[in-house]
Amino acid sequence: MSEMIETDVVIIGAGPVGLFAVFELGLLDLKCHLIDILDKPGGQCAELYPEKPIYDIPAWPEISGQGLTDRLLEQIAPFNPEFHYNRMVAGLEKQADGSFIVTTDEDEKFHCKVVVIAAGGGSFQPKRPPVPTIEEYEGKSVFYSVRRMEEFRDQDILIVGGGDSALDWSLALQPIAKSLTLVHRRDAFRGAPDSVKKMKALVEEGKMNFSLGQMTGLEGEGGQLSKVNLKNADGEFSVDATRLLPFFGLTMKLGPIADWGLNLEENLIPVDTEKFATSEPGIFAIGDINTYPGKLKLILSGFHEAALMAHAAKAIVNPDEKVVFQYTTSSTNLQKKLNVK
Repeated sequence: MSEMIETDVVIIGAGPVGLFAVFELGLLDLKCHLIDILDKPGGQCAELYPEKPIYDIPAWPEISGQGLTDRLLEQIAPFNPEFHYNRMVAGLEKQADGSFIVTTDEDEKFHCKVVVIAAGGGSFQPKRPPVPTIEEYEGKSVFYSVRRMEEFRDQDILIVGGGDSALDWSLALQPIAKSLTLVHRRDAFRGAPDSVKKMKALVEEGKMNFSLGQMTGLEGEGGQLSKVNLKNADGEFSVDATRLLPFFGLTMKLGPIADWGLNLEENLIPVDTEKFATSEPGIFAIGDINTYPGKLKLILSGFHEAALMAHAAKAIVNPDEKVVFQYTTSSTNLQKKLNVK
């Protein structure tokens, strides 16, 4: 039997919202452990677009996914949260006193009074295109995200898709690519109109290519791509490519969360807008995993939800302790917690 880990709060998910929850809970003297299926913090921001700019974080006109993650980790450092990566929560049992035992797929056990689900849309994985032998190239010349732009410098890049990811990475990688071709099955896009306009301007200037079509096969040796075969209404053709980025969307899975007895709406967890509590007392859901009237799937919305959740969590962990609301700008007590000199 593994040793029981005692903590006030277990946070499932170490994306931006889960990380900021550590800050809000820490201000209220609540100790947190975070469990994430990925091998590092940051969630989708760090996993799928670490170098992609984000423009709607307050006070940051532009910040990358990894940059936001780094700043959040710096902000919560005074509270010494403990992270458990490459883990999935496998079980959750409510105890007679209202507390919980959370178990991971590595047989770690956590005893806590509050569980916070900040798991984005659940565990996610890119949709693999139905192209023969594509598995042989994955991780070598076929990628489903861009973690380091330098790995694409001076390469013949083929991007497939018609959404924001395909358009954004076409614009971002074009300046460093040897050549870049965007392929989509139709001449209509789901992405931002401004991105479509910029992409078409680059095509007109001869700085990148656009082709209508669908992938039918790959050519290359030893996992290194050389050509991508395609077809459209005019017939079959091929494009030279040493890097392929197919953006066919993500498959979201709630995993064991779906079996915890929570009320669910289309794989999302309904919550109230006072505490962001779920249907199960002591379990909260913040960020993209939750739903409520007027919900906006924005990181800044998740930050707001984390703040209100924290005060509700404090009342559960320390029901006899009166909490006086304080501002970090004027409270010497809070500033001491934050190591402000």
